[in-house]
Amino acid sequence: MKDVTISDSIVYIGADDKTIDLFESQYVVPNGVSYNSYLILDDKIAIMDTVDPRATEEWFANLEKALDGKTPDYLIVSHMEPDHAGNIQAVAEKYPEMKIVGNAKTFPMMAQFFDMDLSDRKVVVKEGETLELGNHALQFFMAPLVHWPEVMVAYEQSEKILFSADGFGKFGALDTEEDWACEARRYYFNIVGKYGAQVQALLKKASGLDIQMICPLHGPILKENLGYYIGLYDTWSSYKPESEGIFIAYASIHGNTAKAAKKLKEILEAKGAPKVSIADLARDDMAEAIEDAFRYDRVVCCCATYDGGMFPCMEDFLAHLKAKNYQKRKMGFMENGSWGPVAAKKMKAVVETMKDITIVDPVVTIRSTMNDANIQTMEELADALLA
Repeated sequence: MKDVTISDSIVYIGADDKTIDLFESQYVVPNGVSYNSYLILDDKIAIMDTVDPRATEEWFANLEKALDGKTPDYLIVSHMEPDHAGNIQAVAEKYPEMKIVGNAKTFPMMAQFFDMDLSDRKVVVKEGETLELGNHALQFFMAPLVHWPEVMVAYEQSEKILFSADGFGKFGALDTEEDWACEARRYYFNIVGKYGAQVQALLKKASGLDIQMICPLHGPILKENLGYYIGLYDTWSSYKPESEGIFIAYASIHGNTAKAAKKLKEILEAKGAPKVSIADLARDDMAEAIEDAFRYDRVVCCCATYDGGMFPCMEDFLAHLKAKNYQKRKMGFMENGSWGPVAAKKMKAVVETMKDITIVDPVVTIRSTMNDANIQTMEELADALLA
């Protein structure tokens, strides 16, 4: 893991995980993930979250090295998900005098994960309360459903650092050189995307703070151009499209629907579409498809009819969009069916339950293989999408 410098008195003690195959058992992480944890060294010493049990040994080694024989006074628990809270009991047993800091929703959840007596060790903090450490002071702000109900963030007042829990996190180990926005976007929409209103509420609280650095629980520490990252979070959490463009998501059984989807892409590009992205829902990463659906302002769903309904990967795609509160987009449809094409009807039935979706006509209906009449209808759909 590359060196992570925060300040003279705040030390990074987290760990990279490059052996994990699926984050939360569903998201492909080709470059791994980081479990971030921090140590504030002052008159009172505070550990800022633990890490996943997958990194226990490395985390304890980092913690002991940073402590250099000292004893921590507090463990701050911002989020009870196991990738951050997995070592609470282990570190509490190692340092029996250490107090555990959380909010009213933290400790009931903690009791569900761990069997330990914290009756004399709990420090329950409320909205806006401050914990004095010496030269440093942590002010706590509740961030419910970003993305669990017990989440809180901490603002360190002297160095003006926001410890942002899962907010502003991304996939990828810290020594990975890659564009922040791409993996942060995929992380945001698939993990936090449902809770845009709650993220907006947290951003409103953060707007009243002088933030010079953001320390998330996943991904790099953000030190420069913070307006860029905060601006993206404002766009994402308000469900506004980030970019003008069209995302074509297709679910094809034998390849004929795929050919039609690719033909539509050609037509759109020939007509001057600003950006056209396409994904094979049966083979491409579903999380990437969800990311692109949220990134662009228009989506076309192309689906083969299967067992009187949608081909399953399209059904899965639309279920993910609905679960993540998809809205404020234009959507068009293409269906295929050899004897009874009904995929468009089924797709529309799901989309019509979403907020502020404009359905673009005409629907392209293919029977087995694409023909000239279908291509003409694709031309009309392209014109309507670009209008």
